[in-house]
Amino acid sequence: MEFGFTEEQMMFRDTVYRFAKKEIAPLVEQADLKSEFSKEIWGKLGGMGLLGLPFPEELGGGGADVVTCCLSGEALGHAGVDQGHLLALGAHTYLCTDTLYKNGNDAQRKKYVPKLASGEWIGCMGLTEPGAGSDAGSLQTSAVKKGDRWVLNGSKTFITNAPVCDVCVVYATVDKKLKQNGITAFIVEKGFKGFSTGEPFHKMGVRASTTSEVFLDNCEVPDENLLGEVGKGMAYTHETLSWDRSALLAPFIGGMQFAIEECTKYSQERVQFEKPINSFQAIQHKLADLKIIKEAAKMAVYRVAHDKDTGKPLNHMHTSIAKAVVGDWGLKAASDAVQVFGGYGFIHDYPIERFLRDAKLAQIGGGTSEIQRFIISRILSMF
Repeated sequence: MEFGFTEEQMMFRDTVYRFAKKEIAPLVEQADLKSEFSKEIWGKLGGMGLLGLPFPEELGGGGADVVTCCLSGEALGHAGVDQGHLLALGAHTYLCTDTLYKNGNDAQRKKYVPKLASGEWIGCMGLTEPGAGSDAGSLQTSAVKKGDRWVLNGSKTFITNAPVCDVCVVYATVDKKLKQNGITAFIVEKGFKGFSTGEPFHKMGVRASTTSEVFLDNCEVPDENLLGEVGKGMAYTHETLSWDRSALLAPFIGGMQFAIEECTKYSQERVQFEKPINSFQAIQHKLADLKIIKEAAKMAVYRVAHDKDTGKPLNHMHTSIAKAVVGDWGLKAASDAVQVFGGYGFIHDYPIERFLRDAKLAQIGGGTSEIQRFIISRILSMF
């Protein structure tokens, strides 16, 4: 692997870190406690240009490459920004807006991308269904062409940003018999007839990202809001994998660095048996493991980002390894961090408690750890 960071990229990362530490981190505790999506935080992210980072400047974006997007997410996590708002950013920017930008026509890009890039509008992606999670190809939401409109019927679940969204990229099938080859993408605005969302779920972690069901009850979508080609929807979801395994994972790496610094400081100050607890080998090993896991996760994630930037074909082995490392090892790192803090790590007064709750999502969302192992083992069996 031959990749590194330019001086400009590192300067940008430092700028994002300082901004987030000062302007956003002080707001996240209350948002997490209240399970509340903060429009104030969202506005700050938009004002800093972080919601439209990868899109062309003429559409209101920052024109950044994938590695720079990862550095931004890592800096936000390192600054102590909660994973809830960072998940909201990821779903909005990389799953919704990028899918629209990559597969939409010029009129669609001009209509939607500037509003999404600025944060004026909030986006989400509707793929997962009650009966179609890991097996996304078995989705049941239907799309039927009637004159100059498509009529969508079905429901989605676990949709990040749904309760606050202005636009949703919805996946439906034009023919269930075609299975994956029938899946098609549509741009659905919240005001379209037949589109509604459920009550927000109360979640274990990432509480400040608002998540709910999406209902499509004879939802009428103009033909001009067909996204890309009929039957190509599953291919579009595959395109999001490289984002899901890079920019959406980068905030967790930043969170690990945040935990390393918090645990190191606490272990130097906490005294037991007349010694700082970092003088005990058990604590030293936990700190060492935190660092090992963070560096391994960072290497795996940035490999995916570098592959994407250099135009290499999507490498499912690389993406699945990155997801599994961040998910499984990241959860161990979070658990060890709480253990360093002892009883204080179990109460909300210390942000390490939130770190553990948020870390669990990486094992589940966007493809479970079990699915990643299935993919890895299937690829291995080809050799």
